[in-house]
Amino acid sequence: MKIYEVEERTQQLVTSLLNIWEASVRATHHFLGDAEVEKIKEYVPQEVGFYEHLGFQTYKRTECDEEGNPYPLLYMKLV
Repeated sequence: MKIYEVEERTQQLVTSLLNIWEASVRATHHFLGDAEVEKIKEYVPQEVGFYEHLGFQTYKRTECDEEGNPYPLLYMKLV
């Protein structure tokens, strides 16, 4: 295995890493449903930055999801 040091974190790299992360979670965390995996994406800071870059802003944040699970939700809208 070769380890490469990245000097510039491009959006393409961030997207690729997020896709790898999501595929890994789906392959190993069978107890999480699709909705839970999507909600956990908040913990990947680049995901929020990606949507902010597209013009979205967070207008509401909750500490739990609609089912009372401890997964914070961000509500975003295009401004």
